[in-house]
Amino acid sequence: MVKQTVHEHRDQMRGGKGSAEMYHIIEKDADSETVRLFSKIVLNPSSSIGKHQHVGETEPFYILSGEGLFTVNDEPGERVHPGDICMMNPGDYHTIENLSDTEELSMMALIYKKD
Repeated sequence: MVKQTVHEHRDQMRGGKGSAEMYHIIEKDADSETVRLFSKIVLNPSSSIGKHQHVGETEPFYILSGEGLFTVNDEPGERVHPGDICMMNPGDYHTIENLSDTEELSMMALIYKKD
C-alpha cells in the first residue's frame, strides 16, 4: 500500500510561538498500539513548540535541517543541528525552538508508548 502524508498547519503549537507545518506519516487514529505519532515537523523561522510533557510515552526528535535550541525540564538548552537526536524520558517536560529568523528547522518526531 502507498499512502500520502497528511499536512497540518499549527499556530502556537503547544503554546509556543510562530507556526509549524506537520506532515503526518502515522496519525493518532492509525491502528497502532504503541505509536501515537510519526511526523515530519517543520518549525517556521523564529517559531517554537511550547514546553509540554508526555506521560507514559516518549518523543525523540531527529533533526533534518536548520538549527534549534532543545530544552528538557529545567536543564540549560542545547543547540541542535542536522543529524542530532533529541531524547527525553517519559514524564520529562521539553521544548524546541528554531533559532533562525530566516531558515526553517525540520525534524522527524515519533511519539510512542513507553512503560
